[in-house]
Amino acid sequence: MQREGNSCLTLEPRDDLKQRLWTLIETNRVMIFSKSYCPYSTKVKELFNTLGVKFEILELDLVDDGARVQEILLEITSQRTVPNIFINKIHMGGCDKTLQAHKSGYLQKLLQNDSATYEYDLIVIGGGSGGLACSKEAANWGKKVMVLDYVTPTPLGKSWGLGGTCVNVGCIPKKLMHQAALLGQALKDSRKFGWEYEENVKHNWETMTEAIQNYIGSLNWGYRVSLREKSVSYINSYGEFVEHHTIKAINRKGQETFYTAERFVIATGERPRYLGIPGDKEYCITSDDLFSLPYCPGKTLIIGASYVALECGGFLAGIGLDVTIMVRSILLRGFDQEIAEKIGSYMEMHGVTFLRQYIPVTIQQLEEGTPGRLKVVAKSTEGSETIEGEYNTVLIAIGRESCTRKIGLEKIGVKINENTGKIPVNDEEQTNVSYVYAVGDVLEDKLELTPVAIQAGKLLARRLYGGQLEKCDYINVPTTVFTPLEYGCCGFSEEKARELFNKDNIEVFHTYFWPLEWTIAGRENDTCFGKIICNKRDNNRVIGFHVLGPNAGEVTQGFAAAMKCGLTKQLLDDTIGIHPTCGEVRETKEYCTNLPAGLKNYQTLVDKYQQVFFERQSKCNLDSLNQNTNNSHTLFSFLFFFFLFTGLHNFGNYKIIKNGYLSKGMLSLDPAAL
Repeated sequence: MQREGNSCLTLEPRDDLKQRLWTLIETNRVMIFSKSYCPYSTKVKELFNTLGVKFEILELDLVDDGARVQEILLEITSQRTVPNIFINKIHMGGCDKTLQAHKSGYLQKLLQNDSATYEYDLIVIGGGSGGLACSKEAANWGKKVMVLDYVTPTPLGKSWGLGGTCVNVGCIPKKLMHQAALLGQALKDSRKFGWEYEENVKHNWETMTEAIQNYIGSLNWGYRVSLREKSVSYINSYGEFVEHHTIKAINRKGQETFYTAERFVIATGERPRYLGIPGDKEYCITSDDLFSLPYCPGKTLIIGASYVALECGGFLAGIGLDVTIMVRSILLRGFDQEIAEKIGSYMEMHGVTFLRQYIPVTIQQLEEGTPGRLKVVAKSTEGSETIEGEYNTVLIAIGRESCTRKIGLEKIGVKINENTGKIPVNDEEQTNVSYVYAVGDVLEDKLELTPVAIQAGKLLARRLYGGQLEKCDYINVPTTVFTPLEYGCCGFSEEKARELFNKDNIEVFHTYFWPLEWTIAGRENDTCFGKIICNKRDNNRVIGFHVLGPNAGEVTQGFAAAMKCGLTKQLLDDTIGIHPTCGEVRETKEYCTNLPAGLKNYQTLVDKYQQVFFERQSKCNLDSLNQNTNNSHTLFSFLFFFFLFTGLHNFGNYKIIKNGYLSKGMLSLDPAAL
């Protein structure tokens, strides 16, 4: 069945050559661009011969313009290797993808459709940030696009409009409620700035939620309008694959409609996980319910230590509610743990109660109402102890699970991680089924962030339909946790950096700082914190940036751009800051490798002595201390008694090498202060 390679191509203008390649693709049922010596090309030829399928082949090593042909194919397909295969004008890919398609049955489906025509070029399943970005970008390239979006109601019956988690039950309402809490703190601070008011100010939950939901409603409408302006079809139905290239859409009335498309993008996102214990779905709420709750939640127990748990706990406490957070193990898993513990300490100082190393066992309703009264029984993770407590509301925030198990992926052979529901993809967001792609929170081992989903969706559409090659860069993406003391970060945590780069190659710089706005208000001078992590073997390149303080997200954004450009510690030191701002803070030098436990414990105490002499320079140093006195206990005792006898309550910049030894210029005191 094999036809000899077309060796008649000769040197000709590039546009003419490109047009000739398109002619080959469009006029042949199976078109293989190959090299005669390539073993993978041989495998593909043998497959089609076995199937009895005639194919046209162009051996690039046997034609004069082979190298130029391969360049044009790279431009068209983003694939550099051979074989490069097209079936009925559809780009199949290389050997592996062709064999996978044969195994899943997709190859046979394509071969049967000699003149394959579909209703849509692209169907996007999911109307969240990533799905909407991809659909509108594809429409910009003249493609016929449909978006299927359906929100399965929560156990309490809550659902929402177009826009996905971020707009409806995530970033937007979360940040607005966080702002409500910040305004409460600003009211307390305002008296120190001269504001006088006698009445007892209180917060009205219903007023806040109504305003937030009205704003969200305007966003929902705006998304629908933008799809209509792009000529993207929007169907408010649940999408489920029934066979290759065919999807079933089920509306709220249960009516079914079938649609076909050349390509599909899965952007179904995630929903909160429940505990799987008696009473969880009957009596508890999740973040899907909280932001539109029609009544004040009252005394609240939050179960979980995720960023959702801490953010919700923070703003609920900030508007004056009694909040307890039950934590199974650690706070903010996956984030820098030094920062996570500082967040927990700050929240405890501001009224949030933490129940550490406990998990709930049962949840019972004691009294109906809005909010009602619930009894929670929990057990220790470290023993047999059990505790119980009464709350008005229980909010579950133990994580989220991907919405991929009930959309028929198994019917077309798309693989998922059976444990998490996540979808493995290549670096082009393509699944193991060549015409199915995925973006957003459903991706395995990718960041679950709205801007990431938007970027990935746009770039995917541009690669598919615009001939562009750019791929989404998932490295050095900034994010912020909107706890009462905001946490902005970019790059690696200290723990991850040590794991990936070897702890001996990591250098950490950190400092406390006191925002100017906090000084007159008399707020804490030992909680805001900055930290960078550098790779010593790469010119002290900054591989982790962390800041804990007001407007941390605004501070972090610019540093993320700098890290993309290869920011080093020296470049950071050379940058002149804007004064007075939180963003101008400089990290004091501290080498954070191999820190002895004793010194680490004392470091927390010592750090608190940094404020008054924060900017003073060294005229004395302690280089003369001999090695025997440089262990952690002796060091701390020396510092403690030194400041005690001199009457100083604070000290200036210091530098500690984490093997326990002092180095030149490590501790400085201004003699004029003595």
